[in-house]
Amino acid sequence: MKRSFFLIVLFLTAAVAAAAQSKSLDAKLTEIDAYANKVMDTWKASDAGMAIAIVKDDKVVFEKGYGVREIGKPDKVDENTLFAIASNSKAFNTAALAILVDEGKLNWDDKVSKYLPEFQLYDPWVTHELTIRDIVSHRVGLGTFSGDLLWYDTTYSTDEMLRRVRYLKPVSSFRSRYGYQNLMFIAAGRIVEKVSGQPWAEFIKTRILDPLGMSRTNLSVRDLKDNYAMPHNESGGKLRALPPGFLDQAIGAVRLNSSVHDLSKWIRLQLGRGTFEGKKIFSKRQSWEMWSPNTLQPLSEGAVENLPGRHFSAYAMGWGTYDYCGRKIINHGGGLDGMLSYTVLIPEENVGFVVLTNSESPGFSIMMSKIRDVLVNAPERDWNAEAVRGVAAQKAEEAKDTARIDAERIPNTKPSLPLSGYVGTYRSQMYGDVMIVEENGKLVMRLVPAPNFVADLEHWHLDTWQIHWRPSVHYNFPRGFVTFTIDEHGKPDQLKIDQPNSDFWFYELDLHRVK
Repeated sequence: MKRSFFLIVLFLTAAVAAAAQSKSLDAKLTEIDAYANKVMDTWKASDAGMAIAIVKDDKVVFEKGYGVREIGKPDKVDENTLFAIASNSKAFNTAALAILVDEGKLNWDDKVSKYLPEFQLYDPWVTHELTIRDIVSHRVGLGTFSGDLLWYDTTYSTDEMLRRVRYLKPVSSFRSRYGYQNLMFIAAGRIVEKVSGQPWAEFIKTRILDPLGMSRTNLSVRDLKDNYAMPHNESGGKLRALPPGFLDQAIGAVRLNSSVHDLSKWIRLQLGRGTFEGKKIFSKRQSWEMWSPNTLQPLSEGAVENLPGRHFSAYAMGWGTYDYCGRKIINHGGGLDGMLSYTVLIPEENVGFVVLTNSESPGFSIMMSKIRDVLVNAPERDWNAEAVRGVAAQKAEEAKDTARIDAERIPNTKPSLPLSGYVGTYRSQMYGDVMIVEENGKLVMRLVPAPNFVADLEHWHLDTWQIHWRPSVHYNFPRGFVTFTIDEHGKPDQLKIDQPNSDFWFYELDLHRVK
């Protein structure tokens, strides 16, 4: 009886697997298209637009736009609409390095100091040992997103950003732990410039974009001329269109703007292991190098339970990699204010795809998961429904946090000093100056390196004020606070910014009053 039951279960399992395998490509694409429309409908209150392209066996088998380029306007997203692809730019940076490796102009394990002798990390020994492979593998000892306030919306030049890296304190020993680092990719971009003798954007254009025929892709918002998506988020309490972010100094990390039509050519190059329509851009050897794991990424028990087909996760060079349902996945995500995206390669299936969005809904991640599952014949799973439940749970937790913070507020307190007593300049050696000024009888905070970062301060209790960012701040920050510490002479000597968020670490700003 037991043996018969086992054979029946085995037969049914095999039948289900065979049915999944037998689903035609056209049927899979129809399923993906229907799901994309469902996702757009589910998140219509917070979604603007989305575009998807899929490449199979060196052919574009699907490319389509959904939604609008800007809310309140009729222009539709199509396959040629430009989006900021943010950190998907990193793979272009490592491809540029790979080209230079093929030409014998550098090696992955060359010391960074060979090309950037002025570049320093907090630890002199690490500075001396640091290699190119290290800085594009996220293993230098810095925390994830550490120092990102240096490049985000600041007026700093590329060199000034990199000069200030020396003040960032490590959170782990060298090469022992993964820590996602935009600043290290900016340093890698500077190496491309030093070795090639060309500006980074020019090298990317002439050595990668032009040979691939990616004619609409550009490297600056200044070059956005037609058919481009505006970013959107809910900063200020409702969905709003934002101006495209100016990121020209963040070379190597986040700069490209592209369409799914253009990126399908990039995917074909990647799946072609460096060759596109007979043109060799980089060698198969360098393709292997860029896809090979260098730094293990944490993968919790809960994460594996949520994604049973996944057993390891690692960062290669400009790409992340993990296993899923017996397939190696090469991927990378991208995120800027109001722009979220994914690029995914599944080499064993000779397939790849890209999802671009111009909002901050979970749509990009839902569609990445759905398309990946369909293409590898994974068990059926409703990622959209799970995301709806997840967002509801998150909002419930946020409401609890709000209630807790409100309950901890000490009523009927006054500041220790008159408002004029808090006015002054507070300096971070790493970041620069933050000014507290008095305007119309209220305190205002201004981050000098980032002129758009202005906040009105509302007294909360004691020497703590609540932050109200002005509309010039595009990031959708939750509620935050600033606290002044008073020294033994009754004067403020430190400013502490407690601004929760997932990307920018204000606690790294060790702000002391200088005047």
